[in-house]
Amino acid sequence: MDSIRLGTSGLEISRVVLGCMSYGDPDRGNHAWTLGLDDTRPFFRRAVEAGITTFDTANVYSDGSSEEITGTLLKEFARREDVVIATKVHGRMGPGTNGSGLSRGAIMTQIDASLKRLGTDYVDLYQIHRFDPSVPIAETMAALHDVVKSGKARYLGASSMWTWQFAEMQHTADVEGLTRFASMQDQYSLLMREEEREMHPYCLETGVGVIPWSPLARGRLTRDWDATTARSGTDEFGRTLFRQAEEADRRIVDVVARIADERGVSRAQVALAWVLARPAVTAPIVGATKAEHLDDAIRAEELELTDEELERLEAEYVPHTPTGF
Repeated sequence: MDSIRLGTSGLEISRVVLGCMSYGDPDRGNHAWTLGLDDTRPFFRRAVEAGITTFDTANVYSDGSSEEITGTLLKEFARREDVVIATKVHGRMGPGTNGSGLSRGAIMTQIDASLKRLGTDYVDLYQIHRFDPSVPIAETMAALHDVVKSGKARYLGASSMWTWQFAEMQHTADVEGLTRFASMQDQYSLLMREEEREMHPYCLETGVGVIPWSPLARGRLTRDWDATTARSGTDEFGRTLFRQAEEADRRIVDVVARIADERGVSRAQVALAWVLARPAVTAPIVGATKAEHLDDAIRAEELELTDEELERLEAEYVPHTPTGF
């Protein structure tokens, strides 16, 4: 698999990132559909063998057990210096003011807890999972800068927020001489393209890499519109993401299916190839709970869609209210 620079930073990541929210103790947290350690092992082995070097998790995924599994399996299948580990901070991990959010106390507490669970001295990319309006931006950016200067993280990233919030955080870093964010992890797929309006142009202009989450729209782009899965039936957060424009979205899903049939590939490959072709995108984050999920992600990198196919895929989109913040 090819590698690519994360924006204009020096960090090199694989063209597809393995999302690790699918891996964790199903009895911890609120993700009953996750795979435990033994069931996860084949996915990490296959990913490393295929050249995927970048693995994205978060402290809140399955109450920390996703980080534990990620750290354990990367030690089994790779050298630490050969992989990129990304994790996140913001969500509730414990009681009190240091148990969540982006205050100095929370960031300093949670980075140490994440490193312990991952079994490593540093993470390559430390990301804020959401914007925290209750804490001064200068405090958050100074704390994150200190995490980098201490050697506990090498680069910083952000996730879903309004573009003006992201721009204000980057501006604060510039004014104060602090570490800027190298990446934006946002929701982006054929069914949710609102980031094209402001966030992606801003990232392109300022050298920020984009590593979108849910590039398959929680699997909606990979199956018939009315089909369900074990995850779709229990994913409370996922239910909040797609509540509008159902007829237009259904037509997009149908176009994905037709192009997949015409090309003799899976629907997932078509939807991911579209994301990979977008100018702002560095690498999509793809989850996998079945072998074909990972194989589709690997093969999508080699699938080049024609201009006519791209036009067909984009023609039915209608504006959506941004979700996932």
